[in-house]
Amino acid sequence: MPPEAGASLEIVCPAGTPAALRTAVEAGADCVYCGFRDETNARNFPGLNFDRAEMRNGIEFAHRHGAKVLIAINTFPRAGDLTPWHRALDDAAAMGTDAVILADIGLLAYAAQRHPDLRLHLSVQAAAASAESIRFYVDAFGVKRVVLPRVLSVAEIAQVNAAIPCETEVFAFGGLCVMAEGRCSLSSYATGKSPNMHGVCSPASHVVYREQGGELVSRLGGFTINRVPRDAPVAYPTLCKGRFQTAFGAGYLFEEPASLDARRILPELRDAGVKALKIEGRQRSRAYTKAVVSAFRAAVDALKRGEPIQDGQLGEFTEGQRATCGAYLKTWR
Repeated sequence: MPPEAGASLEIVCPAGTPAALRTAVEAGADCVYCGFRDETNARNFPGLNFDRAEMRNGIEFAHRHGAKVLIAINTFPRAGDLTPWHRALDDAAAMGTDAVILADIGLLAYAAQRHPDLRLHLSVQAAAASAESIRFYVDAFGVKRVVLPRVLSVAEIAQVNAAIPCETEVFAFGGLCVMAEGRCSLSSYATGKSPNMHGVCSPASHVVYREQGGELVSRLGGFTINRVPRDAPVAYPTLCKGRFQTAFGAGYLFEEPASLDARRILPELRDAGVKALKIEGRQRSRAYTKAVVSAFRAAVDALKRGEPIQDGQLGEFTEGQRATCGAYLKTWR
């Protein structure tokens, strides 16, 4: 779907708490995405997310300030126990959310049948990365927007957008994932907890740090995944960001500590037909939320005015204090 003339990229910001939601809205987010405090969303961590009253109040606050709220119900239900997911969908519709973000085909069917006026967005957890798969979701369930996996280049995104009848949303800042989301089982293998079903990747209860011989050693579910000097940058403790010993020495086999920052290629993403920019990090602090949303608000507004985009100021919020455009440019080809 080509961009509309003069259209502005939409900033979609995470909120793990009511305070973070208010911070995001006040910093200039167009949309805030969040989840209920249970396993129906893919950031099911202790101390995060919203109870029903908090979600209702958050939606009202956002709407008063001209922003939208998207509720993520993007995990895959357990066999034979759909009640929490159906309840989440029913409650989201009753609260007047602007859209729900879903991955499971059964939940998409339930939402389309029971709540035909509810706007449906396809979660990145569905891993829909081709025009053919996206058109299926649009035709079958009336999906209005798809969140694309972080494995496509700008050129590939443009090709997809030219062949689909719905909006696309892409990640623009935050943690990277070298796997196609929804298709990774590394954390499940190490911890027994699935990101796609339990809503947790590398759950904190399975992460252990200890100092040994002047180094910081991190372990996940019994596996040593990193060993670095005390003052060196430390990656988020996932297997895909671990350093491993091989015949060629120790190093990051899958992914080095770095964060995505796509501000410098916003013109290219806009021209590729992207509708919305997704900031990652529902588990991050309010300081992170305020800084990143403010920076992207300034960048998107500058782009719309035809002015240069400033891409500094966010180094302290990146992993390993490094930023990359990731697969969007695929410079390794």
